[in-house]
Amino acid sequence: MKIAFIGQKGIPTKFGGVERYVEGVSQNLVKLDHEVFVYTRPYYTSKTRKTWHGVNLVSLPSLHTKHLDAISHVFIATIHALWQDYDVIHYQGVGPSLLSFIPRIFKPNTEVVVTFHSLDRNHAKWSWFARTILTIGEWTACKFPHRTVTVSKGLQKYSLVRYKTPTTYIPNGVYTGDIKSGDRLLKDLGVKVNKYYIVVSRFIKHKKVEDIITAFKELNNPDMKLVIVGDSSFTTSYAAKLQNMADNNIIFTGWLSGDRLFNLISKAAAFLSASEDEGMPISVLEALSLGTPVILSDILGHQDAVEGCYWYDFPVNDIAKLKKQMRYVIRYQDKVRSEGKVNQKLIRENYDWEQIAKSLADVYAQEFHLPKVWKTTLF
Repeated sequence: MKIAFIGQKGIPTKFGGVERYVEGVSQNLVKLDHEVFVYTRPYYTSKTRKTWHGVNLVSLPSLHTKHLDAISHVFIATIHALWQDYDVIHYQGVGPSLLSFIPRIFKPNTEVVVTFHSLDRNHAKWSWFARTILTIGEWTACKFPHRTVTVSKGLQKYSLVRYKTPTTYIPNGVYTGDIKSGDRLLKDLGVKVNKYYIVVSRFIKHKKVEDIITAFKELNNPDMKLVIVGDSSFTTSYAAKLQNMADNNIIFTGWLSGDRLFNLISKAAAFLSASEDEGMPISVLEALSLGTPVILSDILGHQDAVEGCYWYDFPVNDIAKLKKQMRYVIRYQDKVRSEGKVNQKLIRENYDWEQIAKSLADVYAQEFHLPKVWKTTLF
């Protein structure tokens, strides 16, 4: 089959959960002998890069602003896709799904799929108008495509209860190969093995990175450091706020990826997330797959990700409980590291990108029947 992915910024991944998802499944679909095309944005993936691990890259422009970047690129990519002979057009996220009706109308023999990644309307960076549009996007993600894929059981239940739409649950995944070990990055950052906590996040308000910084500073443990991997996402004022909260024991690295990132996660005392909302956070799955203890807010997205695993939770905004868990993983490092090994085995067995790509290919291969009238086509 010829499969096109629309909605992501690009691959290989620099940052972003959707980008990691597309990177993981696209290269493994190629291994299954499918021809895969990923639409990219020139500020994220160089226009000169035409392929990656057998995946064809199609660079198209966007209006690179907070509110127009994604939808403008999705529109241009969709129009381009109409003139190609794709068997499947796969949209990523509820925002891009707003335009998934276009191939349903103008390419009726092409299968349209949407992956529902998260409740984007809950993200604090959006205005009321953007949240309204994203709420509409949830409806379109469930009603416009031939198939809707949800990345967590929570989103699957949400789609069924709110929109009366059965979806296919296929989780996000992790890379299960060995990483290249090395201490060079740790030395450059001035940190030691098991002597730092790590955060991997875009600097967006609903991620609540400031709560982690506050908790770390109140711990007042001079032996520990806090490493924060990430950067702004059209949120420069919030990023500046985080930088202003830092002291000498808090280190901002910018974006990292691949072995450098995995090495840093694997040698941390714990991986932290205080987020108010997540779909199926790939960074959490990656931390678990590396055997790193995780301390997470007790939201549904985190609960879905750690199902069956050992983890340490705290209520959103509860800095006192967060500090308690941060102290615990340091005091009982042998115990939590032993639990981490159990987590590692479980995640690697159940969240492998190769198996996830096979599940997606099975979804694509299912027959769909073209409705005879407009009413049953979209509504």
